Amino acid sequence: QVQLVESGGGLVQPGGSLGLSCAASGTIYGLTAMGWYRQAPGKKRELVARMTSDGSTDYSDSVKGRFTISRDNAKNTAYLQMNNLKPEDTAVYYCNVELRVSLSTRNYWGQGTQVTVSS
Repeated sequence: QVQLVESGGGLVQPGGSLGLSCAASGTIYGLTAMGWYRQAPGKKRELVARMTSDGSTDYSDSVKGRFTISRDNAKNTAYLQMNNLKPEDTAVYYCNVELRVSLSTRNYWGQGTQVTVSS
């Protein structure tokens, strides 16, 4: 069982920065990726950033150049550094861990942390 605990959300003004953390614990095996997703009211959950186990990254077009995903393997922690924040970035951000064992894929999610960008 994998537990993901998120932290770092809050209120920030447009153009500001915020850093999110996601600490993973429990039985972790077959890790293929860690990532961040977000969901705004009335919208579907969307990918923000994703990093595979080999270090490859993928970003939503809307955050490229502004957000950076990173990972500390020793601490089993993923990070999302968000710069130049816009009101459109306002959403609940969820940490995700993807595990693949055999032919199955398992996804675990953090509790979500609110990010509000407003002046």
